[in-house]
Amino acid sequence: MTSYRVPAEVDAAEPAADRPLTLWLDGEPVTGTAGQTIAGVLLGAGRRQWRTTAADGAPRGVFCGIGVCFDCLVEVNGLRDVRACLRRAQDGDVVTRQGEPGVTA
Repeated sequence: MTSYRVPAEVDAAEPAADRPLTLWLDGEPVTGTAGQTIAGVLLGAGRRQWRTTAADGAPRGVFCGIGVCFDCLVEVNGLRDVRACLRRAQDGDVVTRQGEPGVTA
């Protein structure tokens, strides 16, 4: 299955115009659209991994996508253990990967 966005001009639901936003992942800008979750913004930008496990440094990103599994945990604006799949992105959010020190995904 391939996912895609329907351009606003041909969407029968007549959505409002997109409002772009930028969040910062480990100091790098990542752009998205208002209303997306942090996970949605990161996935849309091609980021698939943003956390590592404490046990062996294995990479993690979205697994369940509904807030049950905790695989997508990130730090947002200084608050740890935020589920990226549940938190709506806000323009200017500062997102930091979580995991073992020195291990990046």
